[in-house]
Amino acid sequence: MGPDTRIPSFVHHRTRLTEGQQHAWDTLWPVYGGDVADVDRLEGLDGPVGPVVLEIGSGNGEATALMAAAEPDRRHVAVEVYEPGLAHLLIRLRELGLENLRLLRGDAVDLLERAVPERSLEGVRIFFPDPWPKRRHHKRRLVQPDFVALAASRLRPGGWLHLATDWQHYADQMLAVCSACPALRPDPAMDPWLPRPDSRPLTKFEQRAVREGRAIRDLRYYA
Repeated sequence: MGPDTRIPSFVHHRTRLTEGQQHAWDTLWPVYGGDVADVDRLEGLDGPVGPVVLEIGSGNGEATALMAAAEPDRRHVAVEVYEPGLAHLLIRLRELGLENLRLLRGDAVDLLERAVPERSLEGVRIFFPDPWPKRRHHKRRLVQPDFVALAASRLRPGGWLHLATDWQHYADQMLAVCSACPALRPDPAMDPWLPRPDSRPLTKFEQRAVREGRAIRDLRYYA
C-alpha cells in the first residue's frame, strides 16, 4: 500500500480557529503536538512510558480526552487532520491535566507504514471514520483489506483493533474485511457486533446519530 497509489481517506480543509483554539494551539501545540511527517519512530515522542494506544481520526477530541483521563497508565496518541479538532483537544487536555496524551497532525496510514514498528501497539481505535456514503467514493474508506493488514501487523500479540460506525453499510464492510484478515480474531462477545463497551465515551455526535435512527456498530478484533 504505497503512498503513490493509495487513495486518501480524508480531505484536508483549512478552517479558521476560534480565539480560544488559536491560543491553545499557540501555547500547547509545541508541547503536546507534532506533525506525522516529522516523526521518525513513534517511541521518539516525548511522554510517559507505557502501552501505546493509537487513535485514528480523533475528531473534536472529546472522547479521546475522556479515554486518556480514564486510562492514565496507557500512552495515547491521537492522529487527526482537522486542525480545529486538534485545537479543541488541546483545550480539553489542559482542562483535564493530561500528561499521557500526544497529538499528531497528518496521515495516520503514513505514520503506521513509516514510523510505527511491527508488534508495538497495544491498541488501535477508529471511531466513526468518514463513511464516504456515495458508492463511487467507497474506495476512499479507510477500512480496506490493505489497511487492516497494516494495522494488524503493528499490534503486539494480544493487541486489539476497535472500530465503531453509525453507517450500516460501512459496518458490514468493516466486519467482512476484518474477519477475512488472518492476523486478527474477533472478540468473543461479537454476535456479530460488539455490545457497546463502557470504555468508549458516549458523545454528542453518537447521540445525534441515534436520534436520527442510525444504529451504532462496534467491532473489536485481537492480534
